[in-house]
Amino acid sequence: PTLRNPVMTSKPFRILGLQQVAIGGPDKQRLRALWVDILGLRDKSRFVSERENVDEDVCEMGAPGPHAVEIDLMQPLDADKKPAVHATPLNHIGLWVDDLPRAVEWMTAHGVRFAPGGIRKGAAGYDICFIHPKASDELPIGGEGVLIELVQAPPEVIAALG
Repeated sequence: PTLRNPVMTSKPFRILGLQQVAIGGPDKQRLRALWVDILGLRDKSRFVSERENVDEDVCEMGAPGPHAVEIDLMQPLDADKKPAVHATPLNHIGLWVDDLPRAVEWMTAHGVRFAPGGIRKGAAGYDICFIHPKASDELPIGGEGVLIELVQAPPEVIAALG
C-alpha cells in the first residue's frame, strides 16, 4: 500500500505496538469483577493522582515482560472533577514508541495536537504524553475522538518489539 503523503514515510521514531488500554468507570470494583476475577488479568501496580483525578489499578495480560499489555482500570477520585476518567468507558489506548521526544517534536511539526501536560511520568513509571482527541485550527490532526497515549518504551521492549 502507498501512503497518501510521501513526507510521512521517513519518521525519526517507530510505533512498536500496543502498550495499554485504559478503561474508566464510576466504580473500579465493578471493572475488576470482569477484568480480574472473570478474565484473569494480573495485578501489576496501583496509581493514585489528585492532579489526574484517578484511582487506577494497573493490570496486565499476556506473557510477563515486553509482550505484556496493560489494562488500566480507572475510577475518578471525585466524579464531579476533571479529568473525568469515567466519562468515556474506553478512556484511552497507549502505544509504545521508541523515541518519545523525537516523536512529539516531529508530530507537532506535522500538525498533531497534543493534550496539555507535555511529556511526564505516567502511572506505570514510563514517560508519556497524549495526542488530543480533537484537532484544532492550528493543529489539524487529532485522535478523532480517541485519546491516544504515547509511551516511551524501555530498552527491553525496544529490543523485543523493534
